Amino acid sequence: MTTQMAATVEGEGPLVVFGHGLTNDGRTMEDAGIFDFAPIVAAGFRLLRLDWPAHGASEGPLEAAAYTWTSLADDFLALTDELQPDAPVAAIGCSMGTGSILTAAVRRPDRFSRLVLTAPPTAWETRAAQGDMYRQMADLVETQGLATLERAQAAVPAQGIFAELDTPLPVRVSERLLPTVLRGAAEADLPPRDAIRGLGVPTLILSWSDDPGHPVSTGEQLHELIPDSRFAVAGTLAETRAWGAAIADFLSEGE
Repeated sequence: MTTQMAATVEGEGPLVVFGHGLTNDGRTMEDAGIFDFAPIVAAGFRLLRLDWPAHGASEGPLEAAAYTWTSLADDFLALTDELQPDAPVAAIGCSMGTGSILTAAVRRPDRFSRLVLTAPPTAWETRAAQGDMYRQMADLVETQGLATLERAQAAVPAQGIFAELDTPLPVRVSERLLPTVLRGAAEADLPPRDAIRGLGVPTLILSWSDDPGHPVSTGEQLHELIPDSRFAVAGTLAETRAWGAAIADFLSEGE
């Protein structure tokens, strides 16, 4: 898989890599006012916000297999090996980014100093229904276009923190690649629980409430599986924006 992912870098200090969610790019959550990562940079970290393949400014192939969390984990590990081959990195994930980074950490825990897993997505028993929804979305975009999908989504009342937003999050994937990306996401899932159990990387797990695509139950289970983990749940945008300061404190403990 390609490691030619676009990225922006801000700040000086130890490297922290942020991997965003499905159809976002590296700045979407901050631009929308959901996250505020300024405290991370202010705390003396070098924050790299990547764009996963086919997202934002990154190109991507027309192969659904490239967009599973397993494949994105391959990309992430290749990127970190290139950026910092002789030392582990700290990583922050969101949704798809959380799934991909956790998959990478299970495979090569030595490459990670600390993990921050925000918005843990559907997994295991809750994943099948989410996968079916992504396949339906892919079919709709392919047959009727992105605008039809956006109208259908706008007709559904927003839940949780998204009800506080003035506008829905923009799609940062081209209409040409979006069906392929969605079909790849439909095949993605976290590693088996037994593979995660006992993961020896200090981990901060941050869920938000009232979002079926990111159930609190996933975060709870990850907290139970990862011994050195902390867990918190946000219910408002003010609380998710405060995550940046909490993340900075958590990362600073490892320095």
